[in-house]
Formats: sequence, structure tokens, C-alpha cells
Amino acid sequence: MQERRKRAPTTQVLVVDDEEDIRELIELTLARMGLGADSAGTLAEAHRLLGERPYQLCLTDMRLPDGDGLELVRHIGSHCRDLPVAVITAYGSMENAVAALKAGAFDYLAKPVSLDSLRALVRSALKLTEATADPAAREQGQGLLGNSPAMRQAREMIDKLARSQAPVYVSGESGSGKERAARLIHERGPRVKQAFVAVNCGAIPENLMESEFFGYRKGAFTGADADRDGFFQAAHGGTLFLDEVGDLPLSMQVKLLRAIQEKRVRRIGGTQEEPVDVRIISATHRNLRALVEAGRFRQDLFYRLNVIELRMPALRECSEDIPLLAGHILERLAAQAGGASPRLSAEALRALAAYPFPGNVRELENVLERALALSDGREIASADLNLAPPPAPEPGSGPAFQLQMPLQDHLDQVERQAILETLKKTRFNRTEAARLLGVTFRSLRYRMERLGLNE
Repeated sequence: MQERRKRAPTTQVLVVDDEEDIRELIELTLARMGLGADSAGTLAEAHRLLGERPYQLCLTDMRLPDGDGLELVRHIGSHCRDLPVAVITAYGSMENAVAALKAGAFDYLAKPVSLDSLRALVRSALKLTEATADPAAREQGQGLLGNSPAMRQAREMIDKLARSQAPVYVSGESGSGKERAARLIHERGPRVKQAFVAVNCGAIPENLMESEFFGYRKGAFTGADADRDGFFQAAHGGTLFLDEVGDLPLSMQVKLLRAIQEKRVRRIGGTQEEPVDVRIISATHRNLRALVEAGRFRQDLFYRLNVIELRMPALRECSEDIPLLAGHILERLAAQAGGASPRLSAEALRALAAYPFPGNVRELENVLERALALSDGREIASADLNLAPPPAPEPGSGPAFQLQMPLQDHLDQVERQAILETLKKTRFNRTEAARLLGVTFRSLRYRMERLGLNE
């Protein structure tokens, strides 16, 4: 009986490092995962191998005898667009890691190389290759409607970000779809089958933050009757979305920075750190750079979170998309109510297009939900929209008027004052207050939570 020939691995990884022992360690680990590997000790040799055969992943050191690992990252980004490349950096060289991620690297490893981290990185990279080749996966992420240039640009950026593990900072006004964008980045990437954990940083009491983020051991404090996972453990293998990250207190910012850099966390009451593999996406409606300048947000954490920025446009920048968005929202609302979707009159469409929508898409949904209840069920007229008129300019303000704070902070202040005055008028009857404000009870509850008005 003839001895069966072992098949060569079909998945090949290119390992580029001038240290032979590092190459051998990585090759052995890859072989145990059933993967093949080619090694190169120089940049020139890596270029030669890339020209001879296809690879599914490239691992490269940052320092090579004849060049820089960043040069290889950029070369692969230009000539091998579907090839994920990860960099190996010296311990503590976060500046190099961030520079590589900005140049297009998929992820990074720190020396000394952790085999657990190496295996997790390889699995994520290969899942990305599979997702790219899967037609069903390519159809994911079409949830941001609109054909305006600003929305098309946002969708293109999301497609690029889905192919990376770099931390992403999503900026934009309240209601502009920051969490939706974060979910699309997750859904289109290699972590789609793992958890997407969304955390509202502004809604967690400061004294509970550490236990909520990192978990705790049984007996760590009164009431800790069992081990509990934190957000990092819950998101292991997936994505952790930190919404309103600008609301984190400085003490928690220090601990979050270390967890992100080291990729390890320690539970309260625990004696050892445990590795965590999460992709970080953060967002806030506040101006983080201004918070850094004011000393309210750590600069090192800002640069660690803001490796790549995705800006979500305000609805007023995409006014040509309003008819499409409104039609889609009305269909969904009508389906939930079990009826047919009414059409918008020409006057109503003009009124929507002219309205500035300080609350963006979220406000558009609230307006249409209210209009659906007020309309005859067949057509929504402009009067059914009940849009607030623009505020009259103060005497003498003229064109020289300037806000004394960021626009969103000013809008939040106006909204907070309006809600408080209405609550006082209704003796804090929230149902009646919602009716007077022209919003749903659910919308009022959300706004009060966002503005910190809940008892």
C-alpha cells in the first residue's frame, strides 16, 4: 500500500523579519495551525516573494536591514490590495504601531510575540480574506441610505475600515448615525460572527465603571457573589463600541488606555491579567480635541482611539437624501403599525428639505412618527409635520452673532432648558410633557437620559 503524500497547505503566510529565531517561532506556530509559510529576512527578499506567488497574510517586522516595514505596508496597499499585512513592533513602541495602522496595516503584534495573540491575529486576518470572497458578506453594510456625495464618501470609508483592525473614532452630531456606522464596520469585517458590544460611557456611574468594563471576581466586594465578565470579556473576539467616550472620567481614561495598549485586563479582585482580543470603535458628539486642550481628556488616549477618524455627515449636508430616507422610515413605521405607508405631499417634502434638523436622522424619525399619527393615513401634509420655526434673531445680533460654545453643546443646552420648563409645567408628568413637546414618550426618555436629566 503506497504511503499517502501529504498535501501542502493551501494557505500561505509571508513572514518578514531579520531575526531567525522569530521567523522560526512564527513558522512553527503557523504550521501547527495547518498553514504554510515563506520567510524573508530583508525587504528586497520580501518584494521578490510577493512577485512570485500569492499570499493570504503578511507579517513583517518594522525594522529591516535594508528598509522600513512601513514601506512594505504601503507597497502591499498599492499592489496587493486584498492582502492583509500586520506589523511586529518592539515592546512599548506604540507610535510605530499607530503609524503602521494609519498606513493601512491590518493589525500589529508587540515583541516579545505572544503566541495566543499571534494565533488570534492570524485567524482574524484569514476570516477577512473569506469575507472579501463571500458575495453575501459583500452585500452587508448597505444600511446607510442616501446618494449624496457626503453619504457615498462615508460608505466608502466604512468599506475600507472594515478591512482593518485599527481603532476608529466616529465623529458627528447626535442622531447622525454613529452607532449604525460602527455596526456596519463590524458586520463587514472578519469579526462579524462575534459579539458587537455597545457601551454608553456617559450612562455608567463612575464608581461602577471599572467593574463594568473589566469584570470582577467572586468576593471582590459586597454583593459580588459570583465571577462576572466585563465589557471587554463580553466583546472578546468581536468589537467594543464606546459611545460618548468623551464622558469618561480621567481616572477611567488611564485604565482604558492601558487595556487597549496591552490587550490585557485585570478583573477587580483578580491577581492576574487576562488577554482580550477586541476591536475598539469609539464615538462622541463632543469635540475631543477641545476636551484635550481643556485638560478633560487624555492626549495619549485620544491619539490611541483616533488612529483613523470616520466623520458622519449631518442630515443638512445630505438634504437631497431626505425624500429617500423619509420614504424608508415611513414604510418601516407603517409596517410596525400594520397599515399602508402614506405618501408625503409636495409641500411636506419641501418643508422637510428646508428644515435644518439639529437632531439629524433621529429627529427626522421622531417628526415622521408624530406626523403618521396626525395624518389621515393616506397623505402627510406639511401641517402634520409640525416643524418648529427657526428661532428669531435677537435684536442687534445681526450677522455678527457667534456661538460662545460648540454648536452641539448649545443645542443640548436649549433642549435641556425646554425639557426642564415643560416638566415643571406638567409637575414632572413625563407623558404629558412628551405630548406638549411633540415627541413620543420613548423619545423624551432617551433625550433625558442623554442630557443627564434622569433622577
